[in-house]
Amino acid sequence: RTINNMTDTLAHFADQVTNVAREVGVEGRLGGQANVPGASGTWKDLTANVNLLAANLTTQVRAIAEVATAVTKGDLTRSIQVEARGEVAELKDNINTMIDNLRVTTERNEEQDWLKTNLAKFTRMLQGQRDLFTVGEMLLGELAPLVDSQQGTIYQMTEGETPILRRLAAYASNPNLPETIAIGQGLVGQCAKEKQRILLSRIPPKYTPIRSSLGASRPASVVVLPVLFEGETKAVIELASLRPFTDAHLNFLEQLTQSIGSVLNTIEATMRTEHLLLQSQQPTPALQSGQ
Repeated sequence: RTINNMTDTLAHFADQVTNVAREVGVEGRLGGQANVPGASGTWKDLTANVNLLAANLTTQVRAIAEVATAVTKGDLTRSIQVEARGEVAELKDNINTMIDNLRVTTERNEEQDWLKTNLAKFTRMLQGQRDLFTVGEMLLGELAPLVDSQQGTIYQMTEGETPILRRLAAYASNPNLPETIAIGQGLVGQCAKEKQRILLSRIPPKYTPIRSSLGASRPASVVVLPVLFEGETKAVIELASLRPFTDAHLNFLEQLTQSIGSVLNTIEATMRTEHLLLQSQQPTPALQSGQ
C-alpha cells in the first residue's frame, strides 16, 4: 500500500508538473499551478517550488506585457516595477531605459513642433502690420497666455540724440507703470543697455504684484528680453508669471524677439517714409506766398 500510494502520488505529481510546464513553456499560457493533494516532505517542497517558478514568471511577464502595451498606445509615463533578478532584471532595466529615452525624444520633438508652430503663427500675425501700437497690443495679448504669463509690458526705443524707452503696450498692467524709462534705469533700461536677457527667479516680497479682481500675488518669475535688430535695441519686453518659466518658454521667447526686431524695424522705416512723403506733398510757405 505504501509503495502504491507513493507511485500514485508520483504519477499525479508528474502529471501536474508536466501540465504546468506544457502550459507555460509550450502553449504560452501563464498562471497555471500544480496541485498534488496529500504530498508531503520533498514532494510538497518540489511542488511549491514549481508553483513559485510559474507564479514569478507569470507576474514578471504580465508586468512587462502590461507596460509594453501601454507604450504602444502612447502612454510613456509607465515603467516596469515588478521585482526580478538575473536576466529578467536586466530585461526590465533595459525596457525601462528604452521607455525613458523614448519619452525624452518625444518631449523634445513635441517641444520643437510647438516652437516652430507658434513662431510661424506670430510671423503670420505680424505680417503687414503698419501701426506700432497695434503690434504691441496684439503681441502681448497673444504672447502672455501662450507662455503662461499673467502680466507684461513692451517698451519701444525712441530715436534721437537721447534715446529713451517709451511704453508701447501693456498686458494686465497697473496704473503705476512709467510712461518712459531711461537707458540703464531699472531692469528694463539695463536690459536695453546690455542687450541681454534678464531672468529673475527669486522675487522680493515688495515686488509689484499681479492683480485681479479677486486678489493679488507677487510673481514667481520675471523675464526681461531685448528686441534686437542688427545688434541694436528696438524694444524691451518684460513678462511676469505666477509660475517659473519653462526652458521651452524661454527658448521660444529668445527666438521670437529676433523676428519681432525685424518687424518693428520695418514698421518704423515705413512710418518714416510715409511721414517724409507727407511732408514733401505739403507746399512750403514761400511757394504758397508766390502762388
